[in-house]
Amino acid sequence: MELKRSTGSLTRLLVASAAVFVLLAGNATLAQAVEPADVHGPDPTEESVTAPRGPFEVDEESVSRLSVSGFGGGTIYYPTDTTDGLFSAVTISPGFTGTQETMAWYGPRLASQGFVVFTIDTITTTDQPDSRARQLQASLDYLVNDSSVKDIIDPARLGVMGHSMGGGGSLKAALDNPALKAAIPLTPWHTTKDFSGVQTPTLIIGAQNDTVAPVSQHAKPFYESLPDEPGKAYLELAGAGHLAPNTDNTTIAKFSISWLKRFLDDDTRYDQFLCPPPENDDSISDYQSTCPY
Repeated sequence: MELKRSTGSLTRLLVASAAVFVLLAGNATLAQAVEPADVHGPDPTEESVTAPRGPFEVDEESVSRLSVSGFGGGTIYYPTDTTDGLFSAVTISPGFTGTQETMAWYGPRLASQGFVVFTIDTITTTDQPDSRARQLQASLDYLVNDSSVKDIIDPARLGVMGHSMGGGGSLKAALDNPALKAAIPLTPWHTTKDFSGVQTPTLIIGAQNDTVAPVSQHAKPFYESLPDEPGKAYLELAGAGHLAPNTDNTTIAKFSISWLKRFLDDDTRYDQFLCPPPENDDSISDYQSTCPY
């Protein structure tokens, strides 16, 4: 009888131990699954995300249109200090009739926060949004496969941005490539209004007084069509017009940096700037979001 009781106790102990092992293993797997990307830079503050430059020194390289295919060349901006690991990358398209110079201010401002940034020219300045979507993808392919900075880029952490038709192109690029980790359309324009198939976290930035791509016909319908998961936000610049994204803008920079950090790098330190929605900010006329993320 004592032997049976001891054997039964031993069996229960073994079963319990196995259960604990499985639980611990499961927790280890979970921890591994949510492990963030390489973290770049000190803990962020309001001052750091609104500063004209971040903590990284930046270099740049011109890419001739004659040396690439599928887009019109551009300029790569990149951090020079790689001691903290690989960087996420984002490529940026100008709008209709625009060139990379109209988006040049994003290069050093974003790169100095710890990203590789590629401001591109399109094949022609009149290319339509779907063409710009393909060119955004082609420029990402160039970055990770052929560029001189490919060895400092994490190819699993890529995003797109764009202004006007380039913004519509960034939405289409995200629709076509669910592997993209972040998209930021800037006063976007597109004849398609339904982007419910997008699986990329998307921040849409509209302009209250935009008469080229009125928010009621473009930015807001785009936002409303996006699924709530894995995350979306709509920011409307108070009193601004369609060309607001073409000049250095602290509000655009703050939210773009925070969105890219949060979703390209999985850096939850930047949640504080996205969620809850901002209050008493005269530069913002509307802000909607699916927060918390």
